[in-house]
Amino acid sequence: MRSAVHYLPILTTALSIAFTVEIYRHWKSKENAPHLAWWTFGILLFGVGTATESLITLFGWRESFFRAWYISGALLGGSPLAQGTVYLLLSRKTANLLSVLLVIVVVLAAVCVLLTPIDYSLVEQFRPTGRVMVWGWVRAFSPLINTYALIFLVGGAAWSALKYRKNQATRGRYTGNIMIAAGALLPGIGGAFTRFGLTEVLYVTELVGLSLIYAGYRTIRAEGRTSLQQSQAQQEFHPSPQPSGSVLSEEEKK
Repeated sequence: MRSAVHYLPILTTALSIAFTVEIYRHWKSKENAPHLAWWTFGILLFGVGTATESLITLFGWRESFFRAWYISGALLGGSPLAQGTVYLLLSRKTANLLSVLLVIVVVLAAVCVLLTPIDYSLVEQFRPTGRVMVWGWVRAFSPLINTYALIFLVGGAAWSALKYRKNQATRGRYTGNIMIAAGALLPGIGGAFTRFGLTEVLYVTELVGLSLIYAGYRTIRAEGRTSLQQSQAQQEFHPSPQPSGSVLSEEEKK
């Protein structure tokens, strides 16, 4: 039986579309920004996951909907976003290596999800759950991949927030990273509840989590534009090279 909560993924999907378009434009404005490419891909896949939830709410459970939901949500809900953060925090060589390893694990997990038989006696008409997979061991991939996402996405945002915490000039980056860390954590919490059949919790945490990530992203971008304008104004009177580690240098990574 459907409730109002089951329709939340429709709102989340609409938000993810708007976010994807905005971050895609940001990516295309940069010549070489792999972190933005991964973030664009991550937000897009987040929307694919919530879109399949929307389809299940509107049309009922379908095997194709379920498999697409599990791959895009449980396996790829946060890892591409985390990989974008990896490119900001680590060397390009290390980030490339981790990208290859991540893709291998995700592809292997996705193949298993596509091949596992379904126990139709456990299917609920308007609620997706991984319990329907006969090969129960396939569900072990999800915690592994999402732990990786937790370490780099939530951990990376928290680390950045601490870095900017004491500098009043970068208060927006501090606030934005706090919102991103909290937003990235929430869907993982909701995903844990799906293991107990409480998929509705996931629907709430997805919407709130993505809203926080989007708000955090825009907060950081807004401060970056201000910092850039201030820097340009200062250079008109005191033209000099921008020092390494400054607000402008950090913003060029965003």
